[in-house]
Amino acid sequence: MIPLSILDLAPVTEGSHAAQTFANTLDLARHAERLGYRRYWLAEHHNMPGIASAATAVLIGHVAGGTSDIRVGAGGIMLPNHAPLQVAEQFGTLASLYPGRIDLGLGRAPGTDQAATRALRRYYENANEFPADVVELLGYFEPATPGQAVRAVPGAGLEVEVWILGSSLFGARLAAVLGLPYAFASHFAPAQLVEAVDTYRREFRPSARLSRPHVMLALNVVVAETDEEAGRLFTTQQQAFVRLRRGSPGLVPPPLDSAAAINDWCSPVEKAGVDQALACAVVGSSETVRAGIQSFVENHRPDELLLTANIFEHAARVRSFELAMHAAAT
Repeated sequence: MIPLSILDLAPVTEGSHAAQTFANTLDLARHAERLGYRRYWLAEHHNMPGIASAATAVLIGHVAGGTSDIRVGAGGIMLPNHAPLQVAEQFGTLASLYPGRIDLGLGRAPGTDQAATRALRRYYENANEFPADVVELLGYFEPATPGQAVRAVPGAGLEVEVWILGSSLFGARLAAVLGLPYAFASHFAPAQLVEAVDTYRREFRPSARLSRPHVMLALNVVVAETDEEAGRLFTTQQQAFVRLRRGSPGLVPPPLDSAAAINDWCSPVEKAGVDQALACAVVGSSETVRAGIQSFVENHRPDELLLTANIFEHAARVRSFELAMHAAAT
C-alpha cells in the first residue's frame, strides 16, 4: 500500500477558538499515528482567521511531544518569511527533542497577503532568492567545520528531512537539482501537476540526502458513510475557498444542507473556479474513495500521498481520515 500522510491546516471553525483547534490537532495526530499514517504536516499561514498554524515550529513541537512514532513536520515553512539560520535553529531544536521524526518542507511563497508580509519584516528582493536561501539552510544542517563563522546551535550535523514544496515547475526543478524529495500542492493548484512531476523525475540528480526521485502528492479526501454525506461535508472546503478568492477569508464555515446547495451559494464563475482548484479531490463513501485513490495513484504514480480534509466537525474529520486509511488499505 502506498504510504499515506496528513496535512492539517489547523482549522478554526465558526464558534470555536485557537485553543480548541490545537487540542483537535493533537487528537487527530494521535489517531493518525494509531491508524498508520506516516507523516503529520502543518503549514505556515499568516493573517488568516481560519488557520491557526502561523507559529508552525511551535505547533510541530506540540504534536511531536504528544505522539510517539509518527513523523511530524512542516508542509511547509515559507522561507521568504524567515532567515535560514533561524529555521535551522528551530528545526535543529525539534530534531534534538524528537530525533528521527522531524520533516522540514520549504516553500517560496509568503503564505499571506502583502500587508502581513511587510509586518513579518523579512525583506528580500523576490522569490528568486529562494534557491540560495535553501542552499544556505541545508548548509547549517551539515556537520560544523573548524573556524566556521556561523553555525546552527542546535542544528549542525542533525538529521532533518528537508523537502521542497511547489505548485509549478520552479520547485520541481529546484528539488531535482538539489536531490531533495518533492511535494506538489495538487490539493489546491493542480494545473501543472503532470508537467511538474515529470520534470522533477527527468531532471533529478542524486545527492547525499536522496539517491532517487521521491514524490508526494497532496489530495483532498473526504469520506463519510454515503456519497451524499461526504459531498455535504465537502461544502465547508468549497465555501472557504470561495471566501478566500473573494478576499474575505474568515473562520471555517459549517457545511451547507447538501452538496448541491453550493451551486446556489456561489456564482457559476466562482463554482467553476472551485472545481478547477479542487480538481484533485476524492469525495464519497469508502467504496467511492477506494476507487478514487486507486485511480489517482495509477495516473500519477506518487511515492506517497498527503491527504487533507477541511471538515467542520472534528469527529467527522477524524472519522474521514479513519475511513480513508481503511479504504486505501483494502
